[in-house]
Amino acid sequence: MTVSADDFKNALQLWASGVTVVTTQSEKFGVQGMTVSAFSSVSVNPPLILVCINDAADTGDGIAESQCFAVNVLTTEQQDTSNQFAGGTSQQQRFENADWSAGITGTPLLNNSLMSLDCTVVEKVRAGTHWIIIGEVQAVECRAGEPLLYYRGAYRQVASD
Repeated sequence: MTVSADDFKNALQLWASGVTVVTTQSEKFGVQGMTVSAFSSVSVNPPLILVCINDAADTGDGIAESQCFAVNVLTTEQQDTSNQFAGGTSQQQRFENADWSAGITGTPLLNNSLMSLDCTVVEKVRAGTHWIIIGEVQAVECRAGEPLLYYRGAYRQVASD
């Protein structure tokens, strides 16, 4: 039995996830970033995370060149940032209104995000239409706020107690 792409997408919409922007900077491509929901921790010792990036996404080319990237977890105040980095605009336009500073690897860290993980690439694995990129966390920036969530095709917030 083969699962259809539509059935698979409909099922995955029932998984609530945090919203992140993955960023990088390289000599050839400059600053790049894209909205990503496929992000997970892998290991505490050493500190490893993973992101999944479509092989058609140009941000992946920059990560391949620089061997560095950051994962920026967005706050409820950053829906516009998520939309801005979701595509349909040039990389330059994505960063025009973004408040960012360079991390220790030179990768852009979004200053208003809930947290940023500055990483170096450890491994890159091909899986279907995507690359699974495993990164070792070199630096962590934690800030105040509430996480932006994505569920059933819409942004959500954590309910208040």
